[in-house]
Amino acid sequence: MIRFIIKGILRDKSRSLLPAIVVSIGVFLTVVMSGWITGIFTDIVAMSANFSTGHVKIMTRIYAENQQQIPNDLALMDVEKLINHLESDYPEVEWVKRIHFGGLLDVPDENGETRAQGPAAGRAIDLLSPGTNEVQRMNIANAIVKGALPMKQGEALISDDFAKKFGVDIGQQITVFGSTMNGSMMFKTFSVSGTIRFGQAILDRGAIIIDITDAQLALDMSDAASEVLGYFKESGYNDIKADSVRATFNTKYSSIDDEFSPQMFKLRDQNGLDEYLTMAESMSGVMVTIFVFAMSIVLWNTGLLGGLRRYSEYGVRLALGEEKGHIYKTIIYEAILIGIMGSIVGTALGLGAVLYLHEVGLDISAFTNNISMMLPQVYRAALTPELFYIGFFPGLLAMTLGNALAGYAIYKRKTARLFKELEV
Repeated sequence: MIRFIIKGILRDKSRSLLPAIVVSIGVFLTVVMSGWITGIFTDIVAMSANFSTGHVKIMTRIYAENQQQIPNDLALMDVEKLINHLESDYPEVEWVKRIHFGGLLDVPDENGETRAQGPAAGRAIDLLSPGTNEVQRMNIANAIVKGALPMKQGEALISDDFAKKFGVDIGQQITVFGSTMNGSMMFKTFSVSGTIRFGQAILDRGAIIIDITDAQLALDMSDAASEVLGYFKESGYNDIKADSVRATFNTKYSSIDDEFSPQMFKLRDQNGLDEYLTMAESMSGVMVTIFVFAMSIVLWNTGLLGGLRRYSEYGVRLALGEEKGHIYKTIIYEAILIGIMGSIVGTALGLGAVLYLHEVGLDISAFTNNISMMLPQVYRAALTPELFYIGFFPGLLAMTLGNALAGYAIYKRKTARLFKELEV
């Protein structure tokens, strides 16, 4: 019977072409939107992890409570010893030190007197160690507008916006005014090796990036760091792994009675990212539900129109003694086969579009200049295994449901009217 139904579908395009097109379009939109939304949230999470949260982050308990104030007097101590323990306990994770600091950037004139000043949002990372991944992780090389990466201690990268505003040239000396870990005044002069622009207001306003060794010397933070970030080596963020690492670390190293003891947080614990990830996980299900509902209505109407066109066919089949239940089953089988065909075509087209958006992406940098959130400049769709089958849910469900509702009219046929119709 299946072979007979397939032949009918292929030979009678008028009853299969329009439903197949509707299913293909719905499945195509489901696959593209699912890959696109997953890619957006993946990019947001990856950027937050690279610049701010890590896959896991370690701070002192008291520093974590006042993190927005950048209280380096509450920073982690004996960091090298801590990292040695971490590398031994969790070899699958890469551990890096970072220091955040604030202050003023002072631009001198030809006489060494202050010519201009502006607020500084400083970030110290490992720029100079052999094999460091911090430059690639924070995409610093691609963010350089003029100049080059620091090649030695005493060099710094500053915001290109700041450099343009105050006329700072490559190689010029600038001074950072701030306070040390111990609360005393700090004055440290750096040579500008290059200017950077990440395209994010939160990163570009008065930004200065220096090597972490320079920051430790300038801020009296020998063997100290604001935070230690961990990144899984073999894969991206994995919430189950992060939860396991956090639990074992806090049990072993953190004490609720010591506010200066280290405490680990996973990515989802920080910056409201748990809400973003939860939204991303539920978004595909919401989209599938919407498309199933919308396509079911369309295919219901299509099935009703098709049923009217095949009114005489059903009448003949009933007159020949075919049971109403059998006719209804053949309609459902037809719907399933058409749904499968449309889903295959829609999935193939959708995967092609997702692959294109994954490689090319969509540049939204023109819309993020004045946004204070940390957002990527280019959004790319994510090509995930779920995209190979997610479209079949709306494709099959909508087609089957629509035809099931339309085919119910068969059971309303009256035998007395049937012969009168056939006479006509």
